[in-house]
Amino acid sequence: MIAHIKQNSGDFEIQTLADHLFGTAKLAESFADEFKNPYWGWVLGSYHDLGKFSKDFQEYIKINSGYEEDDQKKPKTDHTSAGAILIKETLPNFFWQPLAYCIAGHHAGLHNWLPEIGVSGDLTARLRKQEFLEAVRSEIPSNPIEISKFNSPTGKPLPPDQIHLWIRMLFSCLVDADYLDTERFMNPVSYSLRGKYKGIEALRLLLDDHIVKLSKSAPTSHVNDIRNEILKNCVCNGELEPGFFSINVPTGGGKTLSSMAWALEHAVKYNKKRIVFAIPYTSIITQTAQVYRNILGEDNVIEHHSNIDELALSQERKLATENWDAPVIVTTNVQLFESLFANRSSRCRKLHNLANSIIILDEAQMLPPDFLNPILSVLNGLVKNFGVTVLFSTATQPVLTGRIGGSGINSFKIIEAESVREIVPNFQELAYELKRVKVQMPQDTNVPTEWEEIANELQKEKQVLCIVNTRKDCRELFNLMPEGTIHLSRMMCSAHIMDCISEIKQLLAKGESIHVVSTQLIEAGVDIDFPVVYRALAGLDSIAQSAGRCNREGKLNEQGKLGLTKVFCSINGIPPGFIRSGANALVELSVLYKEQDFLEPDMFQKYFNLFYSKVNDFDKPRIENLLVQDAQQMKFQFATAARDFRLIDDKGAQSILVDYKQGADLMAILKRKGPEPWLMRKLQRYSVSVNVRDFEEIKDAGLIEEVHGCWIQTYEKLYNSKAGIMSNGKWLEEIHII
Repeated sequence: MIAHIKQNSGDFEIQTLADHLFGTAKLAESFADEFKNPYWGWVLGSYHDLGKFSKDFQEYIKINSGYEEDDQKKPKTDHTSAGAILIKETLPNFFWQPLAYCIAGHHAGLHNWLPEIGVSGDLTARLRKQEFLEAVRSEIPSNPIEISKFNSPTGKPLPPDQIHLWIRMLFSCLVDADYLDTERFMNPVSYSLRGKYKGIEALRLLLDDHIVKLSKSAPTSHVNDIRNEILKNCVCNGELEPGFFSINVPTGGGKTLSSMAWALEHAVKYNKKRIVFAIPYTSIITQTAQVYRNILGEDNVIEHHSNIDELALSQERKLATENWDAPVIVTTNVQLFESLFANRSSRCRKLHNLANSIIILDEAQMLPPDFLNPILSVLNGLVKNFGVTVLFSTATQPVLTGRIGGSGINSFKIIEAESVREIVPNFQELAYELKRVKVQMPQDTNVPTEWEEIANELQKEKQVLCIVNTRKDCRELFNLMPEGTIHLSRMMCSAHIMDCISEIKQLLAKGESIHVVSTQLIEAGVDIDFPVVYRALAGLDSIAQSAGRCNREGKLNEQGKLGLTKVFCSINGIPPGFIRSGANALVELSVLYKEQDFLEPDMFQKYFNLFYSKVNDFDKPRIENLLVQDAQQMKFQFATAARDFRLIDDKGAQSILVDYKQGADLMAILKRKGPEPWLMRKLQRYSVSVNVRDFEEIKDAGLIEEVHGCWIQTYEKLYNSKAGIMSNGKWLEEIHII
């Protein structure tokens, strides 16, 4: 019986079904052993492809691969239902359902239990397809299941809100094992390149060396003295027992380096396998990933976000999708949390590698409030049941513990306040010591300022950064600025954005004149230092992040001055959603505390309490209804939950690979060789997401073409060297991928 066939130099090679089932079972067993469920993994691997014993499948694979000649190609067959049905026949309740979800869905994705309009497939219907089991029953080798070998989920009973996560982790073990065993046969060269990373302890030594060199070369200053003290606290507190932590350090305090130093210390002490660094914006992933690559080595850091992963449609592309087996992963909140509620195999494949890891949530204040309940629930489950340590990292610590949302019907509590430990003490004192900026609010928040007036004010400054809320605002203001003004938005690929940021840093270092107009992509995680920053009215967290780009190194303090962050009201108003809600909360706060310094730590707590008290729904996708309320009966609507758990409404977003610098050469390699893993990692830096309306216009105009499931630029002028993608000179509307 055949599982896979490949051609090699004109000859056919066969992987037997017995070999594939055994190989997959051994891998799945080792993966599930990370959370004390090895036998669950073994059974999943042993039973997942029993449908391939059927005559129809054997004809399909032989004829369609060319192994046997036939004028007529054979249609695909259902080879996933048989194993699920046999499991249901063999095992009692509680045991068969988790296994059946995983086996039946290992290609199509985790199914809903019950049918639902608009969502294809359901497990109950799959389990009624008895004919698929009967077609193979006589061919299946005896492989009895020993119920006594099944451990409890993660070695202990789980509360109802955590069972769906456990099943998804089992599913991840199966699909990754299936992909890897298939790759081991189909593409042994690619398979042999996996796992060649340095160990965590070696990475800690590399970071230690970097810190020593940095301390010798860094100029002596009050700000650097404070950063060194923060770093020492982080390293010292890396020995605290696993669980929830926070690093609450003012912007400019060196969180990127200090949090990694803490994580590596913690990982060595408690034998953690990897560190996952999650960031809100795709635009700053490349910078953070490059910082870590420079320190820890190019091959030890994987940069992964949704722009490329969404294109993984074919089996070839699925094999090229990363499974997060590297020691350091830099990703987005979207990639992390949507994967934790996903049902597709390509999105879930990496999840089992989160077990026994460290997750650092950078800019934790940007977790979307209307998804906060399920996000905190899944983080709580990872910490309590899968050996994960979580670090909330931010300069504007939101209120994520205790009761959230006031006393209303929608309020909730998941993480106890006392369970989160601060790794850098004395935040109040640090905020005072690192005070470098004065925030100037508008006199009347009901009176907007014309763009011409803002442009005139900006031109009076020698070095100034202006951050606005929307792509439209950025475009209108940029068009009023003089030649040489730098434009930043997500219509530019990451490589282009990083080049612009590098240019900005050089001009600032030389003391030359520089004017920058940017969307929000620059306000978090970008290490730049302007004496003056303008910021369109938004929430206090956004204002504080913008202020973090102002007098960042404290140079003005040495002259007895502070940097200025000036808040203004855009003539186009504030976009709807949480930007507007945050702005409204800040305006209300400014009325209550007129003379207060808005960057004081206690103001952030007041702000977030006020902001969350106005949130109407902390569970927008209704995860409680879909995955929790019937958990004891093992009735889950996995597919519906995956569809509805979208941190942003980017369903109409489409990625385009652009011809910017090295992007052209990489796209040429894509055409020749296809989507190999190393290539797709590099191409992420040359990807831009546009909305579906603009994408269709660009496609219909013949400006792009499809290559191996990717859309690539073919018209030279599609990508503008200043503004990014422009269709026939027209500025496009921005898709906010976070």
